[in-house]
Amino acid sequence: MKTIIKKVAIVTLCASLFVGCEATRNANNKQKGAVIGATSGAILGAIIGNNTGDGNNSELGAVIGGVVGGTAGVLIGNKMDKQAQRIEEEIPGAQVERIDDGIVVTFDENSGVFFETAKWEINSDSQKMLGNLAGVMKEYPETNIIVAGHTDDVGTDAANMLLSKRRANAVTSYLSLSGIDASRFTTVWYGESQPAATNATPEGRAANRRVTLGIVPNENMKAQAIKDANGK
Repeated sequence: MKTIIKKVAIVTLCASLFVGCEATRNANNKQKGAVIGATSGAILGAIIGNNTGDGNNSELGAVIGGVVGGTAGVLIGNKMDKQAQRIEEEIPGAQVERIDDGIVVTFDENSGVFFETAKWEINSDSQKMLGNLAGVMKEYPETNIIVAGHTDDVGTDAANMLLSKRRANAVTSYLSLSGIDASRFTTVWYGESQPAATNATPEGRAANRRVTLGIVPNENMKAQAIKDANGK
């Protein structure tokens, strides 16, 4: 299992984690196969949060890879669209977005995946939803999963960094123990340094207490798509 640690100062002692307050969305991205060779900055930003331009996320960007163009990109888009649809079916209420060649899933309390205040253990309700997600991931073995933990700005820097780490690792561990190959995971944590919304309101802080999953095609899927596109 590959784990990348983001070393930044942070702050937060979160209540229930996993929040993304928008309604479930699945924007079809087949058309983006026309973008050739671009780095997947949009999906990187969606996984991490607001502050992706400081140069400290290059390793994670390499894990995500670039957007595949042309016919091969369309073929990958078809597969990722289907996977996103299956996730929406299995986890009602979770925010599901198709971005570049990937899928971004943000959990909130309505999806049944959340933590108690200052806790990181996967409770029984969360186990059911993560089990459903694991089932979908087994259906699509040629994708990799990035798990990113975040907090709001309530609490100390050290507590928030540790809490986001423990929650991200708890999700990764649970999915791995559910039968998904551990080599498919990259786990990152950011405490409160990468907010998705303002911390000035209760609603914004709730949106920042989240674990986000980025699901991206692996090299086998990309190679097969290029081969199929070339008719070989």
